[in-house]
Amino acid sequence: MPESTESPNEGELEPVRLPDSGLEAVEASVRRRLMDRSADSDRQPDPFSSAPGPSPFAAFGMPGPGGLPRQPAPPEPRPILELEGQEYEDELDSLTDWVDDCLMEIYGAEVTTAAPWCAQWQEHDDVVAWLHALWMAYQQHKEPDAGLAGMFVWHRDFLTHAMAVVRAPGGPLSACMTSPDRPAHRVLPGPKPSVRSATGSGETDEPDPETGGAA
Repeated sequence: MPESTESPNEGELEPVRLPDSGLEAVEASVRRRLMDRSADSDRQPDPFSSAPGPSPFAAFGMPGPGGLPRQPAPPEPRPILELEGQEYEDELDSLTDWVDDCLMEIYGAEVTTAAPWCAQWQEHDDVVAWLHALWMAYQQHKEPDAGLAGMFVWHRDFLTHAMAVVRAPGGPLSACMTSPDRPAHRVLPGPKPSVRSATGSGETDEPDPETGGAA
């Protein structure tokens, strides 16, 4: 790099030029330092990167540097018969609201022997399971990402089939109300446990030698 010195004759500054080899050495040194600094900056962690962990702004209800605060993932849907206690009761209350205010209000049709119903359907576990599955499918297919045909698919593939099973003449509600004027409710007994289950619990079907019946 040129430096200036004072001329002994006139008192003016005159530039001093370095040899070309000296300039090349200085340029190489500067270029090497710039490259080292660039490499160091690449190795430094980005404080605004999307690193795991809570945002320091979340406690104040403010979005973090990356935009809006992260929303917790919604809970995964579970079949209602897998729920217990208050969780089951709350889910059943929500299901009842949908069945009474939407499903039966719109798609209930007339109660007949060909399409029975029960005002106490909540006590029929199989009916609860069918209607809950139908409700979850309804929630999924009404979302925008289901597309314009979402509700048609729900009507065709879910509503028609579920209602045909639940309200079948020989279905789970066939011993309940077959006329609006004659309310009735009876839970039909299901089959007994299989032989394998009975054997595992210590029960046997061997005949009693004294009575000739099962032990």
